[in-house]
Amino acid sequence: MDQLEKIQQLKKKRNAIILAHNYQRADVQDVADFVGDSFGLSQKAVASGAAVIVFCGVDFMAESAAVLNPDKIVLMPELSAQCPMAAMITPEALKLEKQKHPGAAVVCYVNTSAAVKAESDICCTSANAVKVVNSLDEQEIIFVPDRNLALYVAANTKKKIIPWGGYCPTHHLILPGDILLEKEEHPDAQVLVHPECRPDVVALADKVLSTAGMLKYATQSDAREFIIGTELGLLHRLRKENPQKKFYPATAYAVCPNMKMNTLGSIIRALEKNEHVIKVPENIRKKAKQALDRMLEAGRGD
Repeated sequence: MDQLEKIQQLKKKRNAIILAHNYQRADVQDVADFVGDSFGLSQKAVASGAAVIVFCGVDFMAESAAVLNPDKIVLMPELSAQCPMAAMITPEALKLEKQKHPGAAVVCYVNTSAAVKAESDICCTSANAVKVVNSLDEQEIIFVPDRNLALYVAANTKKKIIPWGGYCPTHHLILPGDILLEKEEHPDAQVLVHPECRPDVVALADKVLSTAGMLKYATQSDAREFIIGTELGLLHRLRKENPQKKFYPATAYAVCPNMKMNTLGSIIRALEKNEHVIKVPENIRKKAKQALDRMLEAGRGD
């Protein structure tokens, strides 16, 4: 029996679904029941009748699935698949920052631990960050953990944004020179970049979009060629869904090693051995869910 057959057999046996983030390896994306962005996947899990959720992503994603699905078993195949940006903010550090700005609301990107979400007023995604900030009554906003996304929001709102100093190492690798070189090679291509990129890269983009936004835009656009400024894993799905169009990475170095840790073998192990169960303490889970629910009330963004 090959790995794909084994996975299908185990899924049926355990009433499981496999969720894969857009940045996962191609074979992991292809075996998944749902492929998408982090929060969208957690919502898919809520809507499914599955008893077991295998989340192929990084730590905070599995935690979000556990926050929203307390009665289901959430498995993370590779425990060492940690998000470096999420690790750049702790609940203790956020508490200290809140003391410095007592009148400010705390907006936390979904790329954070459940414990940080529990210390926040509301969560946001890269797609709805501006909408979330503008939905708040407060005029001062502590924005954690991504400085680049915070600066993007600051450029698109009248509110005072207090950015945390975190960043995504993979998106930070993409430089303005990379975009300019690709534009020279492909002058007719549209430039799509993620708002986790540096501001000087964002400034060169035709569109600044989340991964889900890039997928939607690439499908609907009349353009035939695109330069993609995000993690390389997204290109697999872009090419798969748009075989008649061409997609070029902004740089071949935009690879998140943590996202690439999950394999077909580790999915099989997770289902066979129930590894690794992700649980969030109930007091943290309830507070984190409040921040996520508040975000949903504000709207998804485009």
